[in-house]
Amino acid sequence: MLADDAIYLAYRVRRPVGQGRGLSNVVARSSDGVLFETVAELHKDDFHAESLERPALVRVEDGQWRLYVSCATPGTSHWRVDVVEAARPEELTVTRGVRTVMSGDARTAVKDPVIKRDVDGWHMWVCVHDIPLEGSADAMYTTYATSRDGLAWTDRGVALRGRAGMWDQRGARISEVVRMGSGRFAYYDGRSTPEQNWEEQTGVACEVADGVFEADDERPVAISPTLDGGLRYVSVLDLGVEGWRLYYEATRADGAHDLRTEFVPSR
Repeated sequence: MLADDAIYLAYRVRRPVGQGRGLSNVVARSSDGVLFETVAELHKDDFHAESLERPALVRVEDGQWRLYVSCATPGTSHWRVDVVEAARPEELTVTRGVRTVMSGDARTAVKDPVIKRDVDGWHMWVCVHDIPLEGSADAMYTTYATSRDGLAWTDRGVALRGRAGMWDQRGARISEVVRMGSGRFAYYDGRSTPEQNWEEQTGVACEVADGVFEADDERPVAISPTLDGGLRYVSVLDLGVEGWRLYYEATRADGAHDLRTEFVPSR
């Protein structure tokens, strides 16, 4: 996000399964969108979580900063979304309190929120896993929620599902929502098999109703050229007349995942 003449980035640090999983969420600052310095880091132990997932960073109207954090409940398949708040990004810690804004329940895990604010209020697209289904806890879809303050949310139903027999049949997780003219489209992470977990590829879906999206591409629009082609969590930074900067996670040849960026000029 752009704020105070700087670009701020929130990302997750992860180790492989069995070696620590999601260790921390980091908030970093940059003047050019490429070279970043860390300004805050929150660890999974701060939230009594087994793992952390992709966070969402938001600036509130009163100038406060919020970091929405995806937290795994130890020893289960359950996830929830917590939030911490501070006057400055450097002060984002759990010392001022943690609030759960999306709790999930015994049947559902919720994580990886995408949060937007506009004249109509707050909007969230959140990834959902139906955890009681034997052998299907990895399958995912996206729901849509709205709020007046970004803290108390109202569920508006399913926003995007995978399509039977298609490359995204195992799940569809919205990673970004972009307004173009009078409409919106979404980038989303999709996969066809359980084995592609952590190696999702990127698709595009168009809004067909308020907060609800539909995909019609027969194949992903973006993949990594290495291994299983994992390219996911696309985020778009609007730079105005200059163009856009994209950020995404991509799989390397050695199996590790990089956080990468590329600039897309407006002309």
